[in-house]
Amino acid sequence: VPADGSHRLSMRELLDMLRQKGHEVVVVAPEVSLHIKPSKTFVMKMYPVPFTREEMDKVFKGSVMDLFKGGPFLERVIRQYQQAKKTSALFLATCTHLIHNKELIRYLEESKF
Repeated sequence: VPADGSHRLSMRELLDMLRQKGHEVVVVAPEVSLHIKPSKTFVMKMYPVPFTREEMDKVFKGSVMDLFKGGPFLERVIRQYQQAKKTSALFLATCTHLIHNKELIRYLEESKF
């Protein structure tokens, strides 16, 4: 279960090797994602989340843009804190919607994921 921007994204080669050795590889990911894309080398199980790609892009781009904005130190810290709250809310929504997706959880349990 990779998270966007995480170290698990660099595992693609490993997943390909596991597939070549006969293993079934299943990747569980939200429907809205920055980097996690379907592939012919693994099964992709996607689940809905309560935000759009545009909303996610806006949050992540806002975080990056805030890093380069000037201003007093305390103002910059507060802006970064507010951006971290928005980013955390996206990640929390992603996790919550996975856990509460009964159909997907049932599939994972039945397949001994």
